[in-house]
Amino acid sequence: QVQLVESGGGLVQAGGSLRLACAASGPTFSTYAMGWFRQAPGKERELVAAISRSGRNTYYADSVKGRFTISRDNAKNTMYLQMNSLKPEDTAVYFCAAASSIMLHTTLAKYDFWGQGTQVTVSS
Repeated sequence: QVQLVESGGGLVQAGGSLRLACAASGPTFSTYAMGWFRQAPGKERELVAAISRSGRNTYYADSVKGRFTISRDNAKNTMYLQMNSLKPEDTAVYFCAAASSIMLHTTLAKYDFWGQGTQVTVSS
């Protein structure tokens, strides 16, 4: 089992940047595929980006392609989400999640463990 803690959220103006981090407990972080999800008020939780165990394969939602970058440092048990050119529609609670899988997953149901989330607010 892995415990996940997100950090790095906050309030930023449109066009600004934030870097989210997801710190994982335990020695098995490198055995999990990881993902970043977000949930805006009144909307369903959606996948933003995903990364394979090794970090070699990544996936991005169309809405964030070219603006967000997912990465991981298995030596530090940490995953990151660099968010640039932020828009008001990026406002949401951002969650990191872990899937017991080699390959990355784009389906929410495939993820076994979740963090508590961090709020990102982008003002116009």
